[in-house]
Amino acid sequence: MPRTLINLEPEDKHWIDREARRRHVPMTELVRQAVHLFRIRTESLAQHDLQAILAQTTGIRRGHDGLEHQKRLREEWDARF
Repeated sequence: MPRTLINLEPEDKHWIDREARRRHVPMTELVRQAVHLFRIRTESLAQHDLQAILAQTTGIRRGHDGLEHQKRLREEWDARF
C-alpha cells in the first residue's frame, strides 16, 4: 500500500485522533475508510446524475426517425460549409 503524506488543520487532526481512539482503530485506518467512503459516494452521485439525465431525455424524439434527422442535419451542414 503506498504511503501518503497529508497536512491537516490542527482542529481536524485533533478530531481524527479522538475519533480513532473512540473507534479503537489507528488514525490511518480511519483516514483510509473516510477516503474510500468519499470515493464511493462521489462515484455513486456521478452515476446517479447520469442516470437522471438519461431518464429526463429518454424519448424526446419519440415519433421521429433519428437517422432521417441526422441526414437532414448533415445536409444542412454540408450546404453551409
